[in-house]
Amino acid sequence: MSQRARIPGLVLFVIATAFGLSSSFQGYLLGHVMHEAAISHEVPWLLALNLLYWYIPALLAPAIMGLATSEQLGRQRWPVQVLVHVVGALAYSVIHTAAMMALRAELLEQTGLPGDFPGWWDFSLVQYLKQLDWLLMTYLFLVGLAHALAYRREAEARALNAAQLETRLVEAQLQALQRQLHPHFLFNTLNTISGLIHTDAVAADRMIDQLGDLLRMTLHTSITQEVPLKDELDVLQKYLEIEQTRFGNRLRVSMHIQPDTLDAQVPNLLLQPLVENAIRHGIAPNARHGWIEIHADRTAGDLTLQIRDSGDGLPPERLMALNRGVGLANTRARLEHLYPSAFQFAFTNLDRGFCVTVRIPFQVEELNEPIRVGAA
Repeated sequence: MSQRARIPGLVLFVIATAFGLSSSFQGYLLGHVMHEAAISHEVPWLLALNLLYWYIPALLAPAIMGLATSEQLGRQRWPVQVLVHVVGALAYSVIHTAAMMALRAELLEQTGLPGDFPGWWDFSLVQYLKQLDWLLMTYLFLVGLAHALAYRREAEARALNAAQLETRLVEAQLQALQRQLHPHFLFNTLNTISGLIHTDAVAADRMIDQLGDLLRMTLHTSITQEVPLKDELDVLQKYLEIEQTRFGNRLRVSMHIQPDTLDAQVPNLLLQPLVENAIRHGIAPNARHGWIEIHADRTAGDLTLQIRDSGDGLPPERLMALNRGVGLANTRARLEHLYPSAFQFAFTNLDRGFCVTVRIPFQVEELNEPIRVGAA
């Protein structure tokens, strides 16, 4: 029988038994209403007849439903389907009547044939015609049930395939977004090295080593969308060493990280572009000494990350545009993919400086396995 239309045998047995008991009870009550005195002596035979009446379609259900799914609507020409099911329905009705007549013959043999018995052929024909409409309805019900189960299984399979395709699409989009981050800071760093080669060869050489370490770390997790915060901070530290070489004592960096946040999952390379943005707009334009602070706190079920700088902040219209989604679109898109409607990405001016806040669900690796694009 087709897997798409399979009903467990135990379920069929239970249903057939329930219908058989119900029919027997109805027949028993009908006998009392019609004042048939012998009804109490015929209860075992009444029960046997009604149970057999329902056990036959239960036994034939796998074959009927298998035939229905093999000739599923819309997949065969309708004349062929009509012919197949007409033959199937007639065969079912004949088999059902033959089995019932065998039991009735046993019953009549024990109780004796009535005086007005018309003969076996006529008796069988009468019984067949009396039950034909119900037998055809039973057959059609099983055919309809088979189609319903088959279409349900196909709908579930299509929904599963659609969900898998959507997941792959999201992973591909995340991978594309993440790849955009790598050349961005790489080109900036190479540009800085190019400038230092003629003015401070030692610093340029040191920066090349630092860039190599940073690239090795980022390539190691290049297919990972989420990493523990402690790993993200290690990558950020390598990046900051490069910027410290570039700015010297003009740049002071401090980290305020709650210990219980170190294992929290964060988007890979989330902090680096935010810190780079803070350096570019908050530190680089000013000749004065500047500072950057990185904060990580656990608030209820969320992880809150903040990058603060000592820059001049933004005018109200620019700040409003940022909070409406203009700027750092790559980071916002990654957050939207990873935490749909469950994140906060906000920008605020401080009394002195500027602050970027990222708030995402607090999750650790055991609760939320990292998304690995292309993983088996």
